[in-house]
Amino acid sequence: MNDHFQEEVVTRRNRTGETLIYVLANIIMVLAGIYAIFMINLLISVISNNGFSPQMIIEILLVILMAAIAVVLFLYRDRIRTEYEYTFTNGIMDFAQVFNNRKRKALGSMNVRNIEACGMVSSGAFHRYLSLPDLKKRNWFLNRDSELFFFYFTKDGTKSLMILEPSEEMISLIKRYVGAGKFQTN
Repeated sequence: MNDHFQEEVVTRRNRTGETLIYVLANIIMVLAGIYAIFMINLLISVISNNGFSPQMIIEILLVILMAAIAVVLFLYRDRIRTEYEYTFTNGIMDFAQVFNNRKRKALGSMNVRNIEACGMVSSGAFHRYLSLPDLKKRNWFLNRDSELFFFYFTKDGTKSLMILEPSEEMISLIKRYVGAGKFQTN
């Protein structure tokens, strides 16, 4: 039996800005953390020697702000380098979001036979589905200038429109499994 399998990882084409922001986030995280630790030690020694005074409230708030910045950047800096992973296996598509090649978040799985329509975002069909009321839109792509692809489906009474960035090979596999009349061209 011939299995049809295709796996793709979608990354930004121009990663210069992404890398610059990632490096800047790391620098700010380290500097904010060092500042917060240094100032906590300083404030503790000043309060133990001279007691608490209302003028220290601003310094305490600044220390809390810097510590919060360091913690938030530590927890979320990997999200700056985001990739999407699409896996197609015999009509079943799995979707995942990968952060900095370390953390993987499964977004879902679907049988392409169960969709109501699919096609290129540049087609008129996409704009018809996009204008539907109460539509849940899922943008699982990174490069706006690429040839984007959409799936329209209803699950548990919720209308959903999923936008992806697959290759031509994956699109041809999807067309093979999607069923007659579901691939929209106009």
